[in-house]
Amino acid sequence: MLTVEAAGGPRIAAANPAARAEGLNAGDLVADARARVAALQARPAAPAADDAALRRLALWATRYTPAVALYDEASGADGLFLDITGAAHLFGGEAPLVADLAGRLAGFGLTAKLAIAETPGAAWALARFAPGRRIDAAETSAALAPLPIEALRLTGETRAMLRRLGFKRVGALAGAPRAPFAARFERELLKRLDQALGRAAEPLRPVVPPPVYHSLRYLMEPVTTQAGIVAVAKRLMQDLVHALTRDGVGARALRLALYRLDGETPGFEIPLTTPTRSVDHVARLIELKLDRIEEDVDAGFGFEALGLAVTRAEPITARQTDLAATAEEDGAERCAALIDRLTQRLGAQSVKRLAPRASHVPERAEAATRATAQAVAWPAPDQRPRPLVLLATPEPTEITALIPEGLPRRFRWRGLSHGVAWLQGPERIAAEWWREDRPTRDYFLVEDDQGRRFWLCREGIYGRETELPRWFVHGLFA
Repeated sequence: MLTVEAAGGPRIAAANPAARAEGLNAGDLVADARARVAALQARPAAPAADDAALRRLALWATRYTPAVALYDEASGADGLFLDITGAAHLFGGEAPLVADLAGRLAGFGLTAKLAIAETPGAAWALARFAPGRRIDAAETSAALAPLPIEALRLTGETRAMLRRLGFKRVGALAGAPRAPFAARFERELLKRLDQALGRAAEPLRPVVPPPVYHSLRYLMEPVTTQAGIVAVAKRLMQDLVHALTRDGVGARALRLALYRLDGETPGFEIPLTTPTRSVDHVARLIELKLDRIEEDVDAGFGFEALGLAVTRAEPITARQTDLAATAEEDGAERCAALIDRLTQRLGAQSVKRLAPRASHVPERAEAATRATAQAVAWPAPDQRPRPLVLLATPEPTEITALIPEGLPRRFRWRGLSHGVAWLQGPERIAAEWWREDRPTRDYFLVEDDQGRRFWLCREGIYGRETELPRWFVHGLFA
């Protein structure tokens, strides 16, 4: 049996059939249980490990339907909700689906209680107190009526109060006037009753975000090689292309799930820079991803099913792709494909792109963001010169001028001396006063006697902010 710490001493959290045969039940004091059974074996419960195992099982159960949710926290039960609406026909009907699910769980060494109903609350009640049944919406009220009030997922305090008032069955609650319950009990009682009977909605929270488009393929023989995984994934993407084309959208993010024979479900996300319907491009990204995470994807005895889901879709503007395609459009597509390949090979954090920021200070006017993030349009270029290479921070330089506030005749930077052959400016850029107190800068485009062009700045207005302005090199022109 498993034990938990509680008021008055450790209590039984769960007991196996042998312990229950001795009259031991969940909630009993461990001290009393040891007094009754001398050879009792007790181990502390591990709720965190149980939750992790249940989540892994929920991910595996997505092989039947994308919508799999854990029992809610109020129920305190170890089980799953599977919304099989629109999925049962893939297994020949609801009965074959349940039979396949029960057989696979038994193969994992798990004893499962299964039931099918029109509402999550009714399915929970039947699975716990009348397993093996399948009821329609019209049968819900009659099927729940003989069940104990524990079938409504109520708190212990509410159950105890109802039993003191003489209510033992769900049917007695359903047929009684509602006003006294609303006045005497918390909202939980009527809410759970209405959810079970289908009078109130009970939205489920899937363990993974519900996909926009989803394709699943069961294999006659398990695959174990990377080439086999890529080949199946390619066919899955081909299945999705028809729906994507019909709706005028493309995949912006994908998720590949691999269902292993032992119940483990490794998988990974595939972000894309721009929406796509290209089967070859997606297959190449999956291959690159598998190359990078090969050690993390253990095939074991093989994968019996693969699922590919579009978790984010965006519109694709229809256009002619041959004669009417411009060099700019073609270049944008090739650049996006390159970013996708680099991301899968190196990781999303290793591939960056520059995006504009609302700042007139040059070093703050752009920032590095993830290359797969939504591209931000740059503001229209103006006539002011900007260097091809902007240094992260302005680097000090020594200048030679006729007077302290005059323009440079020569400057020395990184150990080399440069004569000024031509100069354009200044362009005055004030500091962002709401961020920091910093002197004003005057920027100049300077060409030296070798034809090299620099972006020099003078920090501080002579006679107002400083008596000796400082000079810096902040960028390089082509």
